[in-house]
Amino acid sequence: MNGEIAILGVYMPTILLLAVVAAVLTLPLLRLADFAGLYRFVAYRALVDVCLYVLVLGALSLLAPYLGFHP
Repeated sequence: MNGEIAILGVYMPTILLLAVVAAVLTLPLLRLADFAGLYRFVAYRALVDVCLYVLVLGALSLLAPYLGFHP
């Protein structure tokens, strides 16, 4: 396993695809946190956003073999 995925003949690293998917999945979570009012409990909203993105990316990278990716 080389850790690359071919999309239309272009080889891309698996982590790049997982990072894009994590960014897309994080956006609704950020909207939900804003709607629920969770940002009033934190001092730095941007730091919470980055941490949530890293958590989603980490979860996707752990689940990648089960989703059919081979990083």
